Amino acid sequence: MKLHFAPTSPYVRKCMVVADELGLSDRITLLASSAHPVTRDASIIANNPLGKVPTLITDDGVALYDSRVICEYLNDLGGGHFFPAHGAARWHALTLQSLGDGILDAALLARYETMVRPEALRWADWTAGKLDAIRTSLTHLEHHPDVLDGAMHIGHIAVACSLLYLDFRFPDLNWRQHYPTLARTIEPTLARESLKKERAVA
Repeated sequence: MKLHFAPTSPYVRKCMVVADELGLSDRITLLASSAHPVTRDASIIANNPLGKVPTLITDDGVALYDSRVICEYLNDLGGGHFFPAHGAARWHALTLQSLGDGILDAALLARYETMVRPEALRWADWTAGKLDAIRTSLTHLEHHPDVLDGAMHIGHIAVACSLLYLDFRFPDLNWRQHYPTLARTIEPTLARESLKKERAVA
């Protein structure tokens, strides 16, 4: 398999955590790509018209995207347990994954606004709105730590990757200090070797 990746992509990290946990990472060749929102990478577009990472090329030559699809494919390939098959457990895991991904979406949009958009065109209220979405999401997790109970699934992984991205790009949020219950609850996930690897955030 081949994976279009960018070293700072939290969505790539999410996929590689699943791959590591299932013993599949050695089967994946990483293809360095530039997934800039303005200067687009033709090598990614050849496999994914959106031009985004992660994009996985399976051993059968099929292109899969985005991280949600790739993670579920890897889970199926490796006989994993990160996606409950049915019932309330499945909807819970998928909803928690959406929350983690939504935190990442907001963080990336805030970063693009301040780092990519020309200064004269930046909209402070936009950035404030995205940061507020992050804070309300973290507050929800702080007040409902039970959503992180149980064996690790894709929801735990998505939330953990979002928090590590906040450490990397938004350290001033000090999420561990402001959301101590969340910090304690998510720590067993963050402590896993697959999450501690620097590959996807260096």
